[in-house]
Amino acid sequence: MNRIDVHSHLLPGLDDGCQTMEESIECARLLVKSGYSHAFCTPHVWPNLPDNSPQEIAQRTVELQMALNMERIELKVFPGGEINLRPDTIETPPDQMVTYGMNGHYCLIDLWAQTLPDFFEPSVRWMQSLGLTVVLAHPERMRAIQDQPELVDEIGAMGVLLQGNLHCLVDPPDSMTRIRVEEFLCDDRYFMLGSDLHRLQSLPPRMAGIQRAIELVGEDAVDRLTMENPAKLLGIK
Repeated sequence: MNRIDVHSHLLPGLDDGCQTMEESIECARLLVKSGYSHAFCTPHVWPNLPDNSPQEIAQRTVELQMALNMERIELKVFPGGEINLRPDTIETPPDQMVTYGMNGHYCLIDLWAQTLPDFFEPSVRWMQSLGLTVVLAHPERMRAIQDQPELVDEIGAMGVLLQGNLHCLVDPPDSMTRIRVEEFLCDDRYFMLGSDLHRLQSLPPRMAGIQRAIELVGEDAVDRLTMENPAKLLGIK
C-alpha cells in the first residue's frame, strides 16, 4: 500500500470537482504517478446536491473503479463524502449519513464560519452517538480557527480528528491558510492530510504540498498522515 488520498472530488459530475470521466481518469493517473494507491471519493454533501446520497456515491464509485480498471490505472477508489455541517445535520436519517467507505465508522465534515457556531458541539455529539468518529476537513481554511487557532484544542477535546489540506502547504507564505497549516502540522495536530483535489489543473500544486510537508516534519511523519492513519479508515491497522 502506498499513499491514500482521504479527500478528493474525483467522481465526475457530482459537484464542483471533476466534470467528466476523462478528467477523473487523468486525475487518478496523476495520483498514481505521485505515489498513491488508494483514494476516497468525497463529493460535497450539501442540500443543493440532493442526489449525493450514500447509495448514489457508492454506485458512482463502482463505475469509476471499472473505468480505471479498463485503463489499467492502479488506483483503488472508495466511497465517502464531505458533509457540510449545518444546524439541520442532526435531522439526517442515520442510514443516510455519508461515511468513509460507507462503513459507518468515520465521517468527514466541513464548516465555513467566522466563529464556532453553537450547533457545532451538539452536532458532533449526535454523530458520535451513532458510533462515528468525526473528522474536520481543512480547519486551516476556516476563519474562526484562523483567528483563534486555540480552537483546535477545544475541537480536539471533543474527540474530533483534523485533516489538513495539501494545497494550503503551497499557498503564499504570508497567507493565513499557509501559516496555520504549517503551524498545525509542526505541532502534530493532524490525523491525516488530503489533497482535496477538484479539477485536473489544481492537482500538481496539491502534490507539491507533499514535498513541503516532508521538508517541515520529515518522511516518517508524512507517511503516518498519508498512509498509516488513512489505512484506519479502511479498517487496516
